[in-house]
Amino acid sequence: MISVIFLSFGKVPNIKASRVIVASRNYTDFANEATFEIKKCDLHRLEEGPSTTAVLTREEGLHYYKTMQTIRRMELKSDQLYKQKIIRGFCHLYDGQEACCVGLEVAIKPTDHVITAYRVHGFTYARGVPVRTILAELTGRKGGCAKGKGGSMHMYTKNFYGGNGIVGAQVPLGAGIALACKYFGKNEICLTLYGDGAANQGQIFETYNMAALWKLPCVFICENNRYGMGTSVERAAASTDYYKRGDFIPGLRVDGMDVLSVREATKFATEYCRAGKGPILMELQTYRYHGHSMSDPGISYRTREEIQEVRSKSDPITLLKDRMVNSNLASIEELKEIDVAVRKEIEEAAQFATTDPEPPLEELGHHIYFNEPPFEVRGPNQWIKYKSVS
Repeated sequence: MISVIFLSFGKVPNIKASRVIVASRNYTDFANEATFEIKKCDLHRLEEGPSTTAVLTREEGLHYYKTMQTIRRMELKSDQLYKQKIIRGFCHLYDGQEACCVGLEVAIKPTDHVITAYRVHGFTYARGVPVRTILAELTGRKGGCAKGKGGSMHMYTKNFYGGNGIVGAQVPLGAGIALACKYFGKNEICLTLYGDGAANQGQIFETYNMAALWKLPCVFICENNRYGMGTSVERAAASTDYYKRGDFIPGLRVDGMDVLSVREATKFATEYCRAGKGPILMELQTYRYHGHSMSDPGISYRTREEIQEVRSKSDPITLLKDRMVNSNLASIEELKEIDVAVRKEIEEAAQFATTDPEPPLEELGHHIYFNEPPFEVRGPNQWIKYKSVS
């Protein structure tokens, strides 16, 4: 229940509150669902595409909002911890692209599979890893999702395969996961993600070919955030129609700044794969607010004005917030309460991530193999040995 207080004042100079009315608004006053028009997808080798309308329930909207806001705040906290030199090494932030990972996740099943590149924090959270576990991994602590050994680029959980640092190398792995899905006959699919910077890699085209030949249940997804490191797509690619790059594979170009557009397109793509039609390709047109990594200020190859324009016109969280408020799915006050709760969660997670112990040196050789007997690993010289335990 939300309480709203209205004050009625007398005329100046006799400023006295003449009455105080306390009105209560129950959650039953909100609409249960609303229907929205969404941007039509561009199509390649498809006669029909996803729906141009999307139904959003109040429960879904609140879930999407909280998830995207949590990812945004987690990334801003990561930025702060990196500048304090608590997080070290490579660190690629996801703020601005939240609609992609959230829209993808809510359209698939927990038993489906996801593999992506190194801008991985948002996907890790969307797949169910708590914020404190993600931040602890970033700070190299024992409580991290890879026990402090993976860092920013290598995070994992059930049916989520990272977090891969070699540009484009996760795409063949994703096809392999899709092959396993088909082999075991579980009607599962694999979302295989890569960026526009990786889209010109030869191994990606080899993978397209195999996936099409074997009709693998693989959704290839290019997150096009317009810049591969510091190079714009126009300077890097002779054709920027990434959704057509599969040639013989059908494709969709989707508004990646709209969580509902991403959700509906993903539903369409996964249904296509589950029907045994083979792979499909999605291009999500999105934008990152930070630079490529924390070592990149992000303004040497684009202007501050460009970034601000995207923030003001296309921010995924603001877009969802406006839709929900204008359609009576939620109130400004209710969403502010979520914001406060998210900030509190992030601060508590950061406290854990900065106080949790680092993994002991004795565990340096652990987890090299799965389900294998312990064996010795040579250290920096032949006299130093570490035991490897699965």
